[in-house]
Amino acid sequence: MPHPNLAPHPATSRTDAGEPPVTLDHRTGPHGDITLRRHGPHLQIIANGCFLMDTSDGRSERRLVDAALEALTESRKTAPAGGRDNPAGHEAPAGGRQTPATPATPAGGQEAPAVLIGGLGVGFSLTHATADPRWGPITVVEREPAVIDWHRAGPLAPLTADALADPRTRVLEADLVTYVNETSDTYDALCLDIDNGPAWTVTEDNETLYSPSGLAACARVLRPGGVLAVWSAQPSPEFEGTLRNAGFQRVRTEEIPVARGVPDVVHLAVRPG
Repeated sequence: MPHPNLAPHPATSRTDAGEPPVTLDHRTGPHGDITLRRHGPHLQIIANGCFLMDTSDGRSERRLVDAALEALTESRKTAPAGGRDNPAGHEAPAGGRQTPATPATPAGGQEAPAVLIGGLGVGFSLTHATADPRWGPITVVEREPAVIDWHRAGPLAPLTADALADPRTRVLEADLVTYVNETSDTYDALCLDIDNGPAWTVTEDNETLYSPSGLAACARVLRPGGVLAVWSAQPSPEFEGTLRNAGFQRVRTEEIPVARGVPDVVHLAVRPG
């Protein structure tokens, strides 16, 4: 739900299609209501009355993935040599379902990095990651079975069919907060896009993810020198401080201009080596 200190985020897209939206599917589950709508040429996902994302743009979701890889490349330049344990894809998630992932493959003399994407959404981050051969295993954690269904055999399928068929891809039906606390898998990058930002969560239980304990869990699934990238609909200097207090280094915020309103941002931080 929207954060109590912020005005409600209207359940409308950034694109004015000049016609009312049409509901394609609506479900009620353990995390509340979730709806897929068509508004003009675009598809929208609404959770508990809160607009999450639509298919009108996607530049900031794609930038989330690119910024994580760039930060990881820089981190690897200064990281000490060493082995990697618990490669992603070898353990099943707690309480979740999975499809198998292939192991990382060598790239440029170094193992291709494994990335964990929190939130499937309309698929921008996943499709962009699979389009980049530099990534190794690509794992997506999505807690809403409806969203997974829409991608596997629903209106969102044309957008992500190739990405889901990529042998590097696995999709886990699991709650991300639970997953990062319980999995034994580790990753080189963690890209979070499950809320409208650290201060604007879709459900109250997601707020713990951006707390010191939640960030400690995120660091736990990152390998030394790994990168945490967090998408947000608005900057949060307070979150930068929380990241630093949680032990992350090289904390910074990158702004991504949008069609109207304040820029989207990606918060970046590196787990110490």
